[in-house]
Amino acid sequence: MKKRVYLDYSATTPMKKEVLDEMLPFFNVQFGNPSSIHCFGRENKSAIDKSRGIIAKTLNARTEEIFFTGGGSEADNWAIKGVASALKDKGKHIITTKIEHHAVLHTCEYLEKNGYEVTYLNVDQYGLIDLEELKAAIRPDTILISIMFANNEIGTIQPIKEIGVIAKENNIIFHTDAVQAYGNVVIDVNELGIDLMSLSAHKIYGPKGIGLLYIRKGTKIQPIIHGGAQERRRRAGTENVPAIVGFGKASEIASEGIEDHISKLTYLRDRLINGLTEKIPYVFLNGHPTKRLPGNVNICIQYIEGESLLLSLDMVGIACSSGSACTSGSLDPSHVLMAIGLTHEVAHGSLRLTIGDYTSEDDIDYVIEQLPPIVERLRQMSPLYEKVKGGN
Repeated sequence: MKKRVYLDYSATTPMKKEVLDEMLPFFNVQFGNPSSIHCFGRENKSAIDKSRGIIAKTLNARTEEIFFTGGGSEADNWAIKGVASALKDKGKHIITTKIEHHAVLHTCEYLEKNGYEVTYLNVDQYGLIDLEELKAAIRPDTILISIMFANNEIGTIQPIKEIGVIAKENNIIFHTDAVQAYGNVVIDVNELGIDLMSLSAHKIYGPKGIGLLYIRKGTKIQPIIHGGAQERRRRAGTENVPAIVGFGKASEIASEGIEDHISKLTYLRDRLINGLTEKIPYVFLNGHPTKRLPGNVNICIQYIEGESLLLSLDMVGIACSSGSACTSGSLDPSHVLMAIGLTHEVAHGSLRLTIGDYTSEDDIDYVIEQLPPIVERLRQMSPLYEKVKGGN
């Protein structure tokens, strides 16, 4: 059988057995509606509260500050639209960056069509914002700063604590999309000064279709889904109990083993980066060399087309991506790579390989063995590469 290597953990992670085992009873045995007052409902309400408490503890947050959603994208939408609605009389100016996830960018674009102004901060060649540019962008009518914790494509980690201080000094709400960071970075919402934070379970070996929005007590925000009184009247809809239970268990496992997780992934990440850059010419790393997620490797391979590379890797059993899973159907170059200054041609040769708990050294070595001959074969079809080899 052909060897199979999964290196797309930033797109999604496999659910851990312990998580699935925790969820199973809530599909058919403990099936009650948490809003019901009888014992079937009360049992499931208790299970939700337990998960809420587990997750809050991992963030050093209060239990009542955790609100479950249908995923990270909904949480981003809620944070931005909810604050915009609640504070529209104070101001209509929002600050974000050019490298945010599309759940943030498209939400901001929607608000721009409805009378709001958005400032999109630049990033440097590593994907980091300039804190002085952030300070300069603040206006009397600025109501929200939304800057992601760690980028989903290039893995760069932003100076979140410093951003939190700037937001607090100016009495501005600070939201961060931490979908990629949670489980890969230690997060303390109080130490970092975070007011709103989006998370998703399927990035930490939990189920898909469940996320949350952390809302610091006292933060002004309006609901965007109306109906019942679920989630303390903040987010209507019958709760997805099995998924919430799975989210809680996945968070517990991730929190307990986070130091070993970071150490292992960092070692494998650096082994992969060093192996590929040593064996393949005209390759460079995207994102910050050290201020990056422990399992993220994003490289540009010049004189090659990314889609052909992905198909060739898939044929030898290696699964990875050329950017965000949410935009994999697009032929446009990554907005993140364009923002850090790459040309269209170079950006099209990007490759994102993301490492997880089930990645082994053998997997890494297999990629280092398989990728160089694939690159060489594809480059033989490139007229531009022939000119480069010829010294032109």
